Amino acid sequence: MLDDSQQQTLVTRLNRIEGQIRGIRRMVQEPRLCIEILQQLAAAEAALNRISLAVFKHHVDTCVPEGANLGPEETRKRLTELVDIFDRFSK
Repeated sequence: MLDDSQQQTLVTRLNRIEGQIRGIRRMVQEPRLCIEILQQLAAAEAALNRISLAVFKHHVDTCVPEGANLGPEETRKRLTELVDIFDRFSK
């Protein structure tokens, strides 16, 4: 689980992205150039990727080692989860 500070940081970033998405929706509804919309979409996607990486890093630094302390079965489970999520992000 994320601690309070990490949660707040991520929520702040997600709020910023939420605003970006609302702005993109307005751009789509207005007569805006496709390239401008694409630039904003790329920026929002990059911001989401940074959040994903932060959560992924926390999982690797905290959750996986905690599983290792619980024994081989839990270690295998956590490592399998790690491989599965890595596979999803690599697509």
